[in-house]
Amino acid sequence: MIIKKMKQRSVKIAFALACLFLMTAVTGHQVMAAEEEGLLAVTEPCHLTFPKDHGPHPGYRIEWWYYTGNLQTESGERYGFQLTFFRNQISPSRNAGKWPQPSSAWRTQQIFVGHAAISDLNKKEHRIAELMARDALGIAGISQKASQTTVFINDWSASIYADSHILVARSADFSLDLALQPTKPPVLHGQAGYSRKGSATSSASCYYSLTRLSTTGRVKLDGKTIAVEGLSWMDHEFSSAPLETGIMGWDWFSLQLSDQTEIMLYLLRKENGELIPASSGTFIDRAGISQHLTREDFRVTALEQWKSSQTGAVYPVAWRLKIIPLSIELTTVADFPDQEMMTAQSTGVIYWEGSVSASGSVDGRHVTGDGYVELTGYAKDYGAPL
Repeated sequence: MIIKKMKQRSVKIAFALACLFLMTAVTGHQVMAAEEEGLLAVTEPCHLTFPKDHGPHPGYRIEWWYYTGNLQTESGERYGFQLTFFRNQISPSRNAGKWPQPSSAWRTQQIFVGHAAISDLNKKEHRIAELMARDALGIAGISQKASQTTVFINDWSASIYADSHILVARSADFSLDLALQPTKPPVLHGQAGYSRKGSATSSASCYYSLTRLSTTGRVKLDGKTIAVEGLSWMDHEFSSAPLETGIMGWDWFSLQLSDQTEIMLYLLRKENGELIPASSGTFIDRAGISQHLTREDFRVTALEQWKSSQTGAVYPVAWRLKIIPLSIELTTVADFPDQEMMTAQSTGVIYWEGSVSASGSVDGRHVTGDGYVELTGYAKDYGAPL
């Protein structure tokens, strides 16, 4: 693995607090007092509207804009990518009124973290970069006007327009410059975007996806600029709830199939490997109509494992997926095992985020597909209280 750890321009005053972003793992959108620390909570359907809700939701502890995709060149070289922006609120919004006056230009309630990665599927090389900065002095933040939202950290950005998303990330090791066009409307997961992550009513997120974005642009590796095209996936979530006690981590799947359908599944794991009942998913048909999947609707069986030589973590890297009411059976395999994310310069969280390929059948018809899988809690328990 080739790893690029970028130095941060911002002062690391909230390093430990910024580490909350993946440990919380959930998000939210109901305007009411949260049970803890005066942050907002989610307890009912989110009623998201667009383009407004592409933008930020201050008052919630954690929010992320997450992009993955599988790309190829004209000659058939294949690449996977990830670009994610995390907004972390470190105190309730009301606390801003208690700041001493005049307050420092560096003072902020928001910390931003960025993770980027590119997987060269032919060479089996995985490169990562990371950034962390305060929402201060124009170093990081979010701007929203009319139908445009831009999330940025230094010279990384995701600009969301009415009919396109523009992604830019540059490091010394690689860069991404991509244009994405949604081919289906936003998908609201769970109950109108209210996505349960535990037994408590407030253990939930507001969660939507754009599940099929036609993508063109350029990647740069080893000083060489390469034209690419393919498909991407976008997630946006926000919440204040920590993972409930006993949840060790999660396995998340996004698959784009050759029959123009998509699948999202997330599995919330206990220490013994059992899944909690809130584990669920969504199936999206060719027309963009979504169907919620409960824990009883699917089965996921790990077929192979890989042990990281860097961290000693053991991850599943091949799975058999069955969605029972839709007669879907798929074998999903990592395009190569070593796609581990080690983020010592931002959050300290170790997780696996990688490109996968799928093949199998939908109601007896053969399908293939590409996608991404995220695996957390295999290197360290995510269930620690915040």
